[in-house]
Amino acid sequence: MQRIVLALLFAAGSINFLDRGSLSIANGPIRSELHLSGSHMGALLSFFSLAYGLAQLPVGALLDRFRARLLLGGGLLLWSAAQAATALVRSFAQFVPLRLLLGVGEAPFFAAGVQSIEGWFAPGERGWPTGLMNASTMLGQAIAPPVLTVLMLHGGWRSMFAVIGALGVLLALCWFPLYRDPPAPALPGPRQTRLPQHSTASTLSVRQWIGFFRSATMWGMLLGFSGINYTAWLYMAWLPGYLEEARHVSVARTGALSVVPFLLGACGMFLSGLLADALVRRGQDPLRCRRWIVVSGMVLSAAFTFFVAGAGSTRSAVLLIAAALFCVHFAGTAAWGIVQFAAPAGRVATIASIQNFGSFMVASVAPWLTGWLLDRTHAFALALSLCSAVTLVGAAAYATLVRRPIEAAPAPAPLPATMGRG
Repeated sequence: MQRIVLALLFAAGSINFLDRGSLSIANGPIRSELHLSGSHMGALLSFFSLAYGLAQLPVGALLDRFRARLLLGGGLLLWSAAQAATALVRSFAQFVPLRLLLGVGEAPFFAAGVQSIEGWFAPGERGWPTGLMNASTMLGQAIAPPVLTVLMLHGGWRSMFAVIGALGVLLALCWFPLYRDPPAPALPGPRQTRLPQHSTASTLSVRQWIGFFRSATMWGMLLGFSGINYTAWLYMAWLPGYLEEARHVSVARTGALSVVPFLLGACGMFLSGLLADALVRRGQDPLRCRRWIVVSGMVLSAAFTFFVAGAGSTRSAVLLIAAALFCVHFAGTAAWGIVQFAAPAGRVATIASIQNFGSFMVASVAPWLTGWLLDRTHAFALALSLCSAVTLVGAAAYATLVRRPIEAAPAPAPLPATMGRG
């Protein structure tokens, strides 16, 4: 069942980010046909991430109670239907609700994936499946430019949205009969003693949920992951536009060039998981070693991003972007690993969703702000420098605040049996 769960998560992650990259790939043709500005396109990209971030708040508690099979399967159907319906839009106003639905539908993915891996894998074996799940998202971004460009050039951007929406619906039809939530105990046989004992979490009270925010570690994860997501979302939203507008690359060639940075990002994700597992097997503290993987990756990513605008050629700019994405996703996989070891028992999905919520409230600014700055400066230099600074602030948050696991607030005491009796 572990292989089936990983295969389904890998497929869902690939389609998830194939869908996310579609609007960026079709940026030019959509702007031309619907007469949209850079600010309009940035707003559409930000509407998705805002809806995605806000939906994290209920998603975590729902996942801890109802598990991934129902929540992620339903989300897959919703986001795929919204993606397919995008083929019918005729105006900016019609685009907005579909971008919001896409964000809500995709919201359960990462929290559900982290929860599934925590339930199906032993503590010393969670790094590589987390890296593989994360790498699937970068594979989706890597195959998106060439595949979606070909679909768009041959059938137009509307048919592109219809095809990838149908692909997600097909996966959803496979998800429900094949996926299984971790039982308790997680697996039978000799591996049973090495796997966590899984059970459905009790209902989370508002006081307990608010209590998580009293932890410095929670704030470090929330602020720190904002730096990771800001960088990742800026490149996902604007890499094709950057190559076309700043480097004057054709639409067809943009599809090929964009593959390299996203493939390097996938490599960074997977290698991060392998390194974390190796360090834990050598006796390193799983929280501390992941924290320094995160910090080092973010600092290097910020440095590479800072030098992109001044690159002397398109080739050197693409290589710098590739290095930035390798490093930021090298950090990102370890950051998701921190969730598994910092969260109180039974609250992995809740902590993951809080982290994602906070980070996307910051990352949602990246697409819109980049488009706004592009309209006014006609260049990407300021947007890239700002991205570098946000990433460095995130690294500082991890380095200074993420020190120990988050403590859960005690559950409210039950009312005495005699309370309420006349």
